[in-house]
Amino acid sequence: MTETRPAPSATRLPPKRLYGALALAEMFTWALLILGMVLKYSGVTEALVPVFGPIHGVVFIAYCVVTCFVWVNQRWSFGRGVAGLASAVVPFCTVPFERDAERRGLLEGGWRLAPGGQHPQGPIERAQALCLRHPIPAAVAGVVFVAVVTAVLLVLGPPVPKG
Repeated sequence: MTETRPAPSATRLPPKRLYGALALAEMFTWALLILGMVLKYSGVTEALVPVFGPIHGVVFIAYCVVTCFVWVNQRWSFGRGVAGLASAVVPFCTVPFERDAERRGLLEGGWRLAPGGQHPQGPIERAQALCLRHPIPAAVAGVVFVAVVTAVLLVLGPPVPKG
C-alpha cells in the first residue's frame, strides 16, 4: 500500500500562513495609499498616489482571490466569506479579520483538497484541488488573473470620478 502525501508546496504554505501574509500586505498597502493621499491633499506631493494606488489595487485583488481560496478550503459560512472580502474594503481591517479567524480556529489545518486529502465535491472544489495538484501553474494563472483584473480596472478608471 502506497501512502499519498500532500505536495511539498501545500505543506510549506498552509492556509493560515498564506492568508496571514496577504492580510498583512493588504493592510500595509492601505497605509501606503493613505499616506500618499495625505501628502497629495496636504499639497506636499501628488507623486505617490499613482505609485501606491496600483500597488494597493493589485494586493487588494490578490487578497480577495486568496480569501475565496481559503473560504472554500476551510468551508467558511457564506457570511464569514463575505466578511473576509468586505474586510479588504475598510482600511486596516484585513489583519483583525484574519486574527479573529485564527482565534476561532477557522484557519487551522492544511489544504484539505491537496493530493492525498479529501475528495473534492462540486466544481469549485475540483478547481481548487486542481490548483493544489499543480501549484506552480496555478500560481502563474493567479498572477495572470490578478494582472488582467487590474488592467481592466485601470482602463475603467478610478473608483471616484475626477471632478
